[in-house]
Amino acid sequence: MAQQTADNVAKVNTEKYDFGKIKQGVPVSTYFEITNVTDKPLVIENAFGSCGCTTPEVPKEPIAPGATTKLKVNYNAAAMNHFEKTVSIKFAGITEPKVVRITGEVLDEKAYSDYVKANGSKKATPSKTTTTTKTTKTS
Repeated sequence: MAQQTADNVAKVNTEKYDFGKIKQGVPVSTYFEITNVTDKPLVIENAFGSCGCTTPEVPKEPIAPGATTKLKVNYNAAAMNHFEKTVSIKFAGITEPKVVRITGEVLDEKAYSDYVKANGSKKATPSKTTTTTKTTKTS
């Protein structure tokens, strides 16, 4: 009998999200979409970041079979330099968590301002989030 793994019960829209260049001290967030690929409700027991600077917000409701929910991940952007952080998502009844990553580079105010002026890049905006959709529920 095959052992259940996180990849057998849920699919995530992306394994890694890159914030690009962000301004120091301006928190950013993104959403990871999690789809239940089983025929039973799926519960996210917990999710935790690799350090205190990365905080996921765990959805409270079980994910219905075939439905999708969003896990919001916040990054505080306090420390300068490149960052790579992991978020571990623990599903009920599954031993190993699903791990997703966030990356980016935190710049001080002057460097960030210079970057935006030089590139005119919308990727540099600190309030980046992906679009949101409602969680699908079945009765």
